[in-house]
Amino acid sequence: MIAVVLAVLAAAANAVASVLQRQAARGAPADEAFRLGLIWDLLRRPAWLGGIAALIAGFLLQAGALTSGGLALVQPLLVAELPITMLVAGWMFRVRVTPQTWLAVGSLTAGLAAFLVAASPTPGRRLPGVLTWVVSAGVTAGLLACCVAVAIASGGPARAVLLGVAAGLGFAYTAVLMKRTVEELPGGVRTLAGSWSLWAMVAAGLCSLFLLQNALHSGPLVAVQPALTVTDPVASTAYGVAMFGEDIRTGPWVVPELTGMALILYGSVLLSRYAPLTEQAPMAGVRHRRGAGGRGGEGTRPAPR
Repeated sequence: MIAVVLAVLAAAANAVASVLQRQAARGAPADEAFRLGLIWDLLRRPAWLGGIAALIAGFLLQAGALTSGGLALVQPLLVAELPITMLVAGWMFRVRVTPQTWLAVGSLTAGLAAFLVAASPTPGRRLPGVLTWVVSAGVTAGLLACCVAVAIASGGPARAVLLGVAAGLGFAYTAVLMKRTVEELPGGVRTLAGSWSLWAMVAAGLCSLFLLQNALHSGPLVAVQPALTVTDPVASTAYGVAMFGEDIRTGPWVVPELTGMALILYGSVLLSRYAPLTEQAPMAGVRHRRGAGGRGGEGTRPAPR
């Protein structure tokens, strides 16, 4: 039960982090994409620093959840981040979240919930060997490289979605390393500091953070967030089963599991159709007020891409 509570709190912290980071990234110049100058620019923005603080809080809550629960349980619960993000983004950006967007979010959430209930994941007791770590790291790096290469060649919301997938995959592998690292806690600070997985986790987390900033810089939040939120738990579940021996139900349970995956796919496709409009559609009355003499009518301009 404690793992569930901590995972949901982590999802809420991550949602706040995503919205604050998007608020900062949407104002960064387009030519800073995939450059360290983007991070330097964001470091001078209070909203981004607030987002990083929320991200660290989510990271610590997630680590706490993983001390008592498996990857296949904790990571899918982070899908709660998606509807929370929509609510916070709608309030902060003063935009109207369309009924179609809510339908897509509902489909994604219901799909992951159905998958989680049907799979009924249980923690594993196997520790990955050296070969498993090498293979998993190589496969993950290859998938990330493919996503980034296609994203660079793409434009518009497609780039944001692909980078969101890459960031989600990166954070999923960071969670795998986190799961390995928290198992060193009983050995004390000295054992933890000497653990290779701690420093690998830090490196993977920083790379994932860099990918996330570029994703948020490339397109609207509702294009990035579903890709990030869906990829992370799905990949984490696969990692948990393959590397730590975590168990999910098979047999007749495969049917509701596949139904959940189908709902996830439907929600993703539906959301991709309406995502480009969400951050550009002010709520009733906002456009008139700002256009009449606010800050140069900033509410009427589309977000930078």
